[in-house]
Amino acid sequence: MAKYRLVLLRHGEGAWTKENRFCSWVDQKLSSDGIKEAQNCGKHLKALGFEFDLVFTSVLSRSIQTAWLILEEMGQEWVPIQSSWRLNERHYGALIGLNRAEMALNHGEEQVKIWRRSYDVTPPPISESHPYYDEIYNDRRYKCGDVSQDNLPKAESLKDVLDRLLPYWNEKIVPELKSGKMILISAHGNSSRALLKHLEGISDEDIINLTLPTGVPILLELDENLHPLGPHQFLGDQEAIQAAIKKVEDQGKVKSVEK
Repeated sequence: MAKYRLVLLRHGEGAWTKENRFCSWVDQKLSSDGIKEAQNCGKHLKALGFEFDLVFTSVLSRSIQTAWLILEEMGQEWVPIQSSWRLNERHYGALIGLNRAEMALNHGEEQVKIWRRSYDVTPPPISESHPYYDEIYNDRRYKCGDVSQDNLPKAESLKDVLDRLLPYWNEKIVPELKSGKMILISAHGNSSRALLKHLEGISDEDIINLTLPTGVPILLELDENLHPLGPHQFLGDQEAIQAAIKKVEDQGKVKSVEK
């Protein structure tokens, strides 16, 4: 029997996800498909009988909006939500706003995969001349966090994401989990991958092959020491989930020209 159960997910499809651009810390709302993904996620969790006591999100709208829609579908709108920049998507630095398929064409699919999926490779940092620099660093949401704006990252590897996420996990989420609360974490592709790497002990080499689809809940069953009792479980139609995973993986590939 699991001592603790935790549901984790990558938010529903965002506007830039649909456009295949590195969104990262640029604030985007969900696309129409992303809204449906979040609603379907809520319906599925309700059908499975989940009852949440607390929800954690990043400070980015697509993460928060996903949580709202899930709770609404479950009839659990009253459940408290706590938000932190420490659950934000990975900071992709100078790559923010660029199209992944075009990047693959210019730099090669392998290089794009390394930038997207590797553990300790950091993309080029964002500069003050970047078109989205001011939008990110003048955003009021980062004036109320637990770190000064001067110390916010300018680019991150997945290792950096885990390093800034772990204090929040250990100090904020773990005590709530150990108090017996059922927790939902509505986060992002890379903050979710980082947490799974930590909890499941995934190697630096193997983490490159872990891809998470949007809007699919992941169940983790943990023992008293927060060690997983088995591999994480994607909840839902497994064939559809595998197709969604392939869709994410194909984002970093050169698009074939139809004849």
